Amino acid sequence: MLQSDSQYTKLRWLLTIAGLFLYVVDIWTDIVLALKYFQEKHFVWSALTVVFVLTGLLVTNIFSYAWYRDDMRDVMLNPEGKTTILGLSKGGLAALHLCGVGIFTRFYHLLKKGFRVVWTTTNFYTEEERREENHSLFCLATDLSMLKLFEAFLESAPQLLLQLYIALSQDGCSVMQYLSMAFSFLNIAWSLVDYRRCLRRSLPNVSEMPSGLPTVIYLLYKLCTIISHILSYTLLLILSTYSTVALTVLWLFWTTWANLLQTNFCSSRGLELVYRAVVGVILTFTFFNVKGQDTRVAMTLYYSFYSLVNISAPFLVGLLSPELQRVPFLLAVSGLIFGGLVLGLLCLVLYYLLLHPREKWPEADEVDGLGAETESTRRIRNFLQP
Repeated sequence: MLQSDSQYTKLRWLLTIAGLFLYVVDIWTDIVLALKYFQEKHFVWSALTVVFVLTGLLVTNIFSYAWYRDDMRDVMLNPEGKTTILGLSKGGLAALHLCGVGIFTRFYHLLKKGFRVVWTTTNFYTEEERREENHSLFCLATDLSMLKLFEAFLESAPQLLLQLYIALSQDGCSVMQYLSMAFSFLNIAWSLVDYRRCLRRSLPNVSEMPSGLPTVIYLLYKLCTIISHILSYTLLLILSTYSTVALTVLWLFWTTWANLLQTNFCSSRGLELVYRAVVGVILTFTFFNVKGQDTRVAMTLYYSFYSLVNISAPFLVGLLSPELQRVPFLLAVSGLIFGGLVLGLLCLVLYYLLLHPREKWPEADEVDGLGAETESTRRIRNFLQP
């Protein structure tokens, strides 16, 4: 059961609108930039920019539709066995997702239900009903935040890498490129914190992530390490475009690792394989706990390897590409890589030593334990753990 003091507030509702705004503007800037590249006859850049946008939309809509179908089959979420959800039949739901607006349907559903709870009829709920409504809202918000996390690492992170590569390998950078990179960065940041906070509010017997310093330190840890990784990848791509082969091998390695861990996030085998491929992409940029287990050793090995990559990239550029040894360029990017890496790792140690909420997962036979969980709660519990 959700803690009684964990309420879906008016501020949370307004922040959902802010998240929707960032999501839309991030995609809009990328599409406008792709059109600009096309007009300038940079067809490869235009195509890659569009591919990242479409990949994020495709994957999020596939999972969104699958989760709606799972919820319809869940006897706890749908005890009457209704063949509609959100007033839509399975065919109507499929049509919405084929049009690429599945995530917007979820935004609409969450905002509509949240508005009814926090802005209109709150006083008419009993205490138990209010707790149930808040738990339901946080489950909806967590489903949405999981989809946004997919989109952030399938679209925003690769997009940021691509645009940084274009900007650093060319003389000058347009306003649209700056906007695209800025909103990609903001979307990643927002998705990380939103997912982290929604996750911990949705699961029973899990301590809520405190606001203030713990959130700031966690965000700094994630963003500094991610930006350091992306900048080091950018330098390697500038050194040689064949570095894309190395990135592909890295993705295959992490995808294989997810397969070896035998994740059980999805209700079907085919979708589980897609999920593991997406996990491979996410792990290429940052570390997440894939199976909800103690990962101290895995995290140490992960960041040790990536620290080696981040430190090696500037030195390789300096040694193998004398023409790139422009002092402002190489010193600035190297400073950001080293500074981001050191600050990110310091924040990681500080967060997990002093600020990380501790909890113990309940056994299946405990009261309110995992034995009576809904499909939504099972999905949240088996997703990536921060």
